[in-house]
Amino acid sequence: MRVAFVSLFAPGHGDTPARSRTRRVARGLADRGHEVTWLCARWWGGDHDVFEEEGITYRSVTADPAPSTFAARLPVALRRVAPDVVHAVNSPPTPGVGATVAGTLSRTPVVVDWWHDHPADAARRYRLLARGADLVTTPSRTVKTRVREHGADGDDVRVVPESIDFDLVTDAAVDDRFDAVYSRRLDRHANVETFLLGLAELRGRDWTAAVIGDGPERGRIEATASDLRIADRVEFLGDLPLDERLPILKGTHVAVATATWETFATDLLWAVACGCVALVEYQADSSAHELVEGRERGRLVTSPAELADEFVAVGDLERRAVDREFASFDREAVIDRYVALYEELVDGE
Repeated sequence: MRVAFVSLFAPGHGDTPARSRTRRVARGLADRGHEVTWLCARWWGGDHDVFEEEGITYRSVTADPAPSTFAARLPVALRRVAPDVVHAVNSPPTPGVGATVAGTLSRTPVVVDWWHDHPADAARRYRLLARGADLVTTPSRTVKTRVREHGADGDDVRVVPESIDFDLVTDAAVDDRFDAVYSRRLDRHANVETFLLGLAELRGRDWTAAVIGDGPERGRIEATASDLRIADRVEFLGDLPLDERLPILKGTHVAVATATWETFATDLLWAVACGCVALVEYQADSSAHELVEGRERGRLVTSPAELADEFVAVGDLERRAVDREFASFDREAVIDRYVALYEELVDGE
């Protein structure tokens, strides 16, 4: 199958969670032998318009990342590639809208992968994009709701989650130093305070905890742990690579997610795949609760006091180092879902 990815920016412009997601899908398809072209603004040096890397052909539509110019030149670029399906991204929306128009003219189905609404993007463009795509994929039901609010038909919006390498989970060693863990970038949305306040409620019990991650809020969060008089029992480990993070997750009984904003709780996914019991504080702008709803080894809370109570309540649940229920989130399984959607669209033409 020939798949054209339409994204004004590529990871070469600077990596983001959305661009990493797009690259994983493109590489996964290329590894399976599909013909993958990424149409983007040029981010590489030299005067050549095309080059190949890791099975992906990168083709520049414009030299500079100008959304309107990119969209205007996109129909010609797509005709040159002649894809079976177009995989566009939602932000910035103008190139995606250009892809839907070009797709209509060439009778090529267009999938728009919608990571999240960017505050700099125009809502009017989002409405055009949501209604113009043949199909929209989102990483979570939370994002799906936002896309439907832009006017997309609910039947045309499918959830395709983020993915993990499940083999890495099963092969990792076990480090059982901690009873509870928080893992995420420590930015203004992290809300680690709920985690720490919940632990502080349990000062009289025997426990150890770890915070994995780094970011601009780390100093303030460490000061909070000190103010709560639990700094000697909470270890701040910084931003660990996967080969160091997974053993800790596999040996820890409880993982906590309290962030106020989360398009997809990837760190929590790694944790529950590693057998952690998940305690999630419900937040309107976070999709983390979607990973625990209806699961015995997951609980939703709304306050530090509830979090402390659930720490105690889940203590009787068995410790696990792997939870095979989450093998459905493996990289290959998620690529299967994209391929099935592409084939559904192509066969329906």
